[in-house]
Amino acid sequence: MDLYAPADAPAAATLRERAEVDDRYKWNLQSIFPDWQAWDTAYAELDREIGAFAERQGSLAGGGAALLAALQQRDRIGQLSYRVWYFASLWYDQDQRDNVINGKRQQVQILFAKAAQASAWFDPELLAIPLATVQQWMQDDAALAVYRFALEDLYRQQEHVLDEKGEHLLSLSSRFSSAPYDAYASLSTADLKSPTVTLPSGATATLSYGQYRALLASNRHQPDRAAAFKAFHETFQANINTYAALYNGILQRDWFHAQARGYATMLDAALHGNNIPTAVVENLVEQARAGVAPLQRYQRLRRQVLGLEQYYGYDSAIPLVDLDETYAYDEALEWLPQSVAPLGDAYQQQMREVLASQCIDVFENVGKRSGAYSAPVYGCPPFMLLNHNDTLDSAFTLAHEMGHSMHTMLAHAHQPFAYANYTIFVAEVPSTLSEALFLRFMLERTSDPKQRIVLLQHAIDGIVGTFYTQVMFADFELQAHRLVEAGKPITAEVLNALYFGLLKTYHGDAFDYDELSAVTWARIPHFFGTPYYVYQYATCYASSAQILTQILGASDAERPAAVERYLDLLKAGGSDHPMVLLQRAGVDLSQPETVQAVVQQLDELVTQLEQAIAQL
Repeated sequence: MDLYAPADAPAAATLRERAEVDDRYKWNLQSIFPDWQAWDTAYAELDREIGAFAERQGSLAGGGAALLAALQQRDRIGQLSYRVWYFASLWYDQDQRDNVINGKRQQVQILFAKAAQASAWFDPELLAIPLATVQQWMQDDAALAVYRFALEDLYRQQEHVLDEKGEHLLSLSSRFSSAPYDAYASLSTADLKSPTVTLPSGATATLSYGQYRALLASNRHQPDRAAAFKAFHETFQANINTYAALYNGILQRDWFHAQARGYATMLDAALHGNNIPTAVVENLVEQARAGVAPLQRYQRLRRQVLGLEQYYGYDSAIPLVDLDETYAYDEALEWLPQSVAPLGDAYQQQMREVLASQCIDVFENVGKRSGAYSAPVYGCPPFMLLNHNDTLDSAFTLAHEMGHSMHTMLAHAHQPFAYANYTIFVAEVPSTLSEALFLRFMLERTSDPKQRIVLLQHAIDGIVGTFYTQVMFADFELQAHRLVEAGKPITAEVLNALYFGLLKTYHGDAFDYDELSAVTWARIPHFFGTPYYVYQYATCYASSAQILTQILGASDAERPAAVERYLDLLKAGGSDHPMVLLQRAGVDLSQPETVQAVVQQLDELVTQLEQAIAQL
């Protein structure tokens, strides 16, 4: 099917130095600290507070007032820690070649290790006091009662809290915990020499991560995409044994901590803190594996529409139709608040205020961290890192991260510091719901059949990327962690074979497979930075889809209540277990139907796409 005019993409734009980016597209960190001298002062204050907290050891049995004083001081330390850490971390992410700023960032990590040692006494000392006694103290003191959920949840986890010596020993190990990820970040970003390649079409491209993704999403010449894939991943292949060694360090670290605290598995250890049953992850993987048929049907449709005899993973991002349209950042700023109209006027206004604040770092520059995130700096507006490149994907990335920022704004506004930080398990609900509302808005504003195909493809790709791909990543993590638990070796060969097998399990014969596909696990930062994180993208996607159905499908009389339940979820922060918070919002992830509904949704969207293509 010739739905597009074949064209070679122009050479990727030259990557700019940071000084060349207009200041209005860069965040201003002065709302955290006005300068590094103020940061130094705060760092010294944090160091003193940590020392003073250590001196409280032995005081908790003195009564509710002593416990309250300790908890309030811990909150002061936490609030100051957010600001001291993020000022250095955000500065570093602007340009990860800056060793001076990296040194300051490491200073904070060393201080955090000191803080862990200084507070190691707290949990064992508190747990030596009967729960009934602490509950009586809370009944007598309203200020202490604020901490009820946190305190009672600690007693729930009591069997995995060690004695004072054990907790102190684990706190000493904390300074090494981030070393594998820090080494990974240096290897994959700061020290990575982005290859500059001359493509078969004659164009030249410097393949930073952002430029590589943009090329795969825009260059219609398959040999160019193949050459870019090869050049980009050969940089990982060249160091694959080092990546495997670093990932083994992550796995061994997590197994050490799980065993030290008496957990049967690393999955138990990862989920117990949020009171999430391990069956949530296991059932998620099982249901996704059983529901790959629509995923494979979509990829076969793509192969047919693109007219490719062979179809690889690097062909899966190219648009099905040729639509010469860009999505400039300033335009997205206008569209995004309009898209969230179903959530009410107040929500829209708050979003406009966040977008107008100078807390968003928009464009890629040399040395800047890849990807995107929203950073919850307590006491300041949330800061957002983007690498916007005018593609539709980058417009949706803005919508995604804005969902996180709005969650942060509402949680910080309605919760005391102790509960202001929401859990990862809930975090991706507002981000994926924000994307869904943005898609709905974009579909409603166009009558162009080609643009409808582009948007339908984006919706499908959202399910593929947020659900199936993340479940596949979780599947990889689960199997890799279980290899360590079984005493099996972790080598590059083992990890490559595991990942390559999963690619075939999920995509079947819908893909052809390049041998370099086996090393692509090495470029997934979540494996190294936040193990057992990615499955929550999939559970959150299912949750947000159900919440959006409740809002949009409600009658005019019932819709305000549905919106309020959702906003209450965001305002709740971390004030209860995430499964409980989601149940209050109308979502029960213990039911397999919640996951199966996503498979059904994909099947229906692929059918709509088939029909739209046939009409065109």
